[in-house]
Amino acid sequence: MANEVEWVVSKFGGTSVASLERWKTIEQVVREHLAEGRRPMVVCSALSGISNLLEKLLAQSEAGEDASGVLEEILAKHRALADDMDLDAEALLGERFEELGRITQGIRLVEEASPRIRARAMSMGELMSTTLGAAWLNARGVKTSWQDAREMLQVEPRGHDARLETRFLSNSCSTEFDPVLTARLSELDADVVLTQGFIARDEEGDTVLLGRGGSDTSAATFAARVRAERLEIWTDVPGMFTTNPRRVPSARLLRHLDYAEAEQLALMGAKVLHPRCIAPVAAHDIPLHIRCTPAPAMTHTVISRQAPSSQPIVKAVSAREGIAVLSVDVDRALENVGNLADTARHFARRGLSIDMVSASETNLTFSLDPAVNVLEEKELQGLVEDIQKTAPGARLLGPGAAVSLVGTNIRAMLHELGPILERFEDLRVYMVSQAADDLNFTFVVQEDQADRLIMDLHALLFDPTLSDPSFGPSWEQLFDTDWEKPRVMKSWWQERREKLIEEAEGGTPCYVYRLPAIDAALAELETLKLDRLFYSVKANDHAAVLK
Repeated sequence: MANEVEWVVSKFGGTSVASLERWKTIEQVVREHLAEGRRPMVVCSALSGISNLLEKLLAQSEAGEDASGVLEEILAKHRALADDMDLDAEALLGERFEELGRITQGIRLVEEASPRIRARAMSMGELMSTTLGAAWLNARGVKTSWQDAREMLQVEPRGHDARLETRFLSNSCSTEFDPVLTARLSELDADVVLTQGFIARDEEGDTVLLGRGGSDTSAATFAARVRAERLEIWTDVPGMFTTNPRRVPSARLLRHLDYAEAEQLALMGAKVLHPRCIAPVAAHDIPLHIRCTPAPAMTHTVISRQAPSSQPIVKAVSAREGIAVLSVDVDRALENVGNLADTARHFARRGLSIDMVSASETNLTFSLDPAVNVLEEKELQGLVEDIQKTAPGARLLGPGAAVSLVGTNIRAMLHELGPILERFEDLRVYMVSQAADDLNFTFVVQEDQADRLIMDLHALLFDPTLSDPSFGPSWEQLFDTDWEKPRVMKSWWQERREKLIEEAEGGTPCYVYRLPAIDAALAELETLKLDRLFYSVKANDHAAVLK
């Protein structure tokens, strides 16, 4: 019987499970799958904002502070949703509420939260959201079986010498096909299986977490282990775009992507998917659909195995912010062998993963991505001090942003990038990297320069009239209603229009300066060549500006 079941795994994120309206969409989705002869497995995150509140709860308790206000806020959000669903929150979640309270009291008492306890507390968000969801679907006549993900996913053994943070807070599971699990789920007396993302168990039965993006990873793991017909990631956007559409409304939907392209986009900053969720479905050739919960019928991105293309093309401009850049000057006269390896060991000892490295005879420059590293100031300063013991010229630069052109056969189109490179004339560029797999070309620039650079590059690369079938409608075309219009950044004078008109009534022409805008411009001026900087100073003689 197990082989006859066509599974479809649908993952719903925090915003997609946070209201009754969104649960009505989930009901609609599972009913459609059932009508088409598929067996739905629904994987849910915690309610929107709950994971952050749980982190806050742990932090306050660990500091010995009274965290009862945060705890009550967490409980109130679940009670409110239960009330909207016409469910009894205390009957369904009372034991979870009490357990969370006990954990909080224990942490406050000893002023310490071990990784094991943190994992147990953080799992509560998913456990509570899915308990409410399963009860509501059953009340609606959708026969649903609530399943504890910890009984289905066991992480791969890491050994007791592994760091506790990794073991309990950022672990991973096998993504091989699991015929035993598939048979067990197929034999359940239910139409729908509903479970949690983000959580699993270890060989000792303790709760562990699957790290950042854990719910996406859980869903992909489940899809692989039951050989699902497809995986759906339901979120508040219909897929991946040529750039962040909330910053550039003309960004176009990417209709079709290969697994490698999608993984690169996720790695380079597209937050709609976690990059770790791609490999499990790619290994089993499971198509991945990114669907929009507020608009289920909307056209969307499909990620699947694509025929290799020899044609060079840029699919997107992406950005990762908060990049730490570390520059190490090397004494050329010493001609030391192994400078790069010796310096890299300092990163390894602190458990830091290097994102990019640029090397010359006199300098080594490294970048660190906050998506895969905890970049606390104390940790970074300690790293610099370690390196300075042998390389006194080590220093932190930035903060930076990694702006990437992502596509296929990028190397073959470098000769076409002349007009694009002109955009960098007045920018401070820390690093340039062309990926060995030929899927991206990345510039690390000052963080405050990234937004304007992305808008300029996108305008140059993506003609609105481009008819390539890979590109779908723009964000503006998709969302012609007000429910999710992106916030378009206005110039300061647009926001102060009424005030400026009022000032102009005193007589025109008049000159108006806004000091915060000047401060931002000054930061940009510091990146200019010396002659341009002097010209800029000479052109402004207002005392407040010069000051």
